[in-house]
Amino acid sequence: MKYFIPKQFSVDELIVICDTLDLPVGTIRIKKGGSTAGHKGLRSIAQHLESTDFIRIYIGIGRPASGQQVVQYVLEAPTEAQERMMLDESIARAAQATVSLCTGADLQEVMREHNKRVSRSDS
Repeated sequence: MKYFIPKQFSVDELIVICDTLDLPVGTIRIKKGGSTAGHKGLRSIAQHLESTDFIRIYIGIGRPASGQQVVQYVLEAPTEAQERMMLDESIARAAQATVSLCTGADLQEVMREHNKRVSRSDS
């Protein structure tokens, strides 16, 4: 897969939104740079760009149940209605954070606002 970044943008202005097993459903985490933590999509982007200095917005999808294959878990729709609602809300928060960043908000401020744990009772 080829990635195209217009020349008027630098890698550190790129925002990648992706899922992560390392956060519970309903949580988003924003960070800039760092390792790809085994995420194949991030690894592909980093290899192509020869840099990991881009912003990532991780959307937590939680871990599969014992015995369930990771690939199957990642590709199938959530089974619980509450989990689906929490995922939808975290996607909306990720979109809101993206818009804030694209309209000039400070990365640290956006991180402080959005990098919070969300419990099932909070949603």
